Amino acid sequence: MGWSEVDTVSVLLGGFAEALTPENLLWCLIGVVLGTAVGVLPGLGSAMAIALLVPLTFKLEPTGAFIMFAGVYFGGQFGGATTAILLNTPGQSSSMVTAFEGFLMAKNRRAPQALAAAVLGSFIGSVIAVTLVVFFSPIMVDAAVSFGPAEFFALAVFAFVATSAVVSDNKLRGLAALGIGLAIALVGIDEQSGAVRFTFGSTQLLDGISIVVVTVGLLAIGEVLHVASRAARSPATQRITSGTPWLSRKDWRQSWFPWLRGTALGVPFGVIPAGGSEIPTFLSYGLERRLASRRGRSQFGKGAIEGVAGPEAANNATVATSLVPLLGLGLPTSATAAIMLGAFQQYGMRPGPMLFTEEADLVWALLASLFLGSVMLLVLNLPFAPIWAKLLQIPRNYLYAGIVVFATLGAYAAKTSIADVVLLYLVGVLGFLLRRYEFPIAPVLIGVILGPLAETELRRAMGIGQGDVGILFRSPIALVLYGLLVLAVLIPLLARKRSRVRATARDG
Repeated sequence: MGWSEVDTVSVLLGGFAEALTPENLLWCLIGVVLGTAVGVLPGLGSAMAIALLVPLTFKLEPTGAFIMFAGVYFGGQFGGATTAILLNTPGQSSSMVTAFEGFLMAKNRRAPQALAAAVLGSFIGSVIAVTLVVFFSPIMVDAAVSFGPAEFFALAVFAFVATSAVVSDNKLRGLAALGIGLAIALVGIDEQSGAVRFTFGSTQLLDGISIVVVTVGLLAIGEVLHVASRAARSPATQRITSGTPWLSRKDWRQSWFPWLRGTALGVPFGVIPAGGSEIPTFLSYGLERRLASRRGRSQFGKGAIEGVAGPEAANNATVATSLVPLLGLGLPTSATAAIMLGAFQQYGMRPGPMLFTEEADLVWALLASLFLGSVMLLVLNLPFAPIWAKLLQIPRNYLYAGIVVFATLGAYAAKTSIADVVLLYLVGVLGFLLRRYEFPIAPVLIGVILGPLAETELRRAMGIGQGDVGILFRSPIALVLYGLLVLAVLIPLLARKRSRVRATARDG
């Protein structure tokens, strides 16, 4: 199928017509409000919110449900910066960098300017990235039509290893977490051979472990147990008056180019499997710091607005472009995208090259809703950011007790099965142990979601090649992916070795 700019504008206008219906506008608003709320509350996150919503939205029309999920996804990133600035406690891991300069600005009574720079940066990064997604995702999908089993298997392997390597300082722990996810994905009856795997004689496990149970257990119950175990050692947070966000002319001049540079850094990382938002935010912070030091008037370390503007734009640009591999290739690039992939599967849809034709109305309504959601988030966050900070006044025991009840009801409602509730808490204990011993959660989720896809595509490839393993390496696309994977693993190792050699030379 050949796409042109006229085709894209035409289908996007149709998407706006669908997204602007009163019902879908309501779901979008609910999504961005929920997303901002969980973004403001540290430790919750958009991944947990969507995981809790999935079992409760089966009765909804798919378009409305996914518009709401996307609103939660975007809202979580917008809200995550609020507590990073006001309390030095990032609501999302991707807002870690924002806390460096944002909290210093707040201590210097510039919290309004920090909040405004963060919210406007998030809005600009989102709108630019969504525009790129709209006009370039069909081109990517056209290229993806030529993907066969070997290419999809290579993509899955790339996502597996990249996730494990990126999200953890200890690569062995990342790979171990991936192995746990793959093991969970293998539980149940093998669809192709009919063999029973890892059920330990339990009939309740013959259908496997539900994606909903795994995601809610790992993210919600695991986090609640982890917070409860550390409650006595949690330090009291310092509260800072936030005021009304506004920017002076000087602030605008200092923020514009960091917003654009941050967006440029964030866009490609959303497309890379398991790229994550953390890397481009750190890159943006480092770039702005170097540029400021060259100019000779650096405020970094004292509360530099560039250190808030750039990372927040990079963060939200990454989130927007992560929808390209999710929708066009069926590959999630984050834990939240992995849960959305699971939600597509619950609705009987398989994201991939054909999704843009088989479910065109849903896809383009979803893309159009991202523009609407970004505007809603700007209106919600810019004037009302101080109000969101008041959510932190909810006592932790009430907040997390509510999460446990909501998670339990959600897991039970999916299949009305007590066995799923028991599995939910067992997976929750696993999530607690992973956090306790500093194992990353994202590789587990990627393993659970992509494990079946990798297994199916490997079997298809081996069937086509009549058992010849060489078929996995004959495709140029697969070879490029394996090559990038090798580089991604080797470059950090070589850089670390070089730094050791330099340190040894200095000491000697």
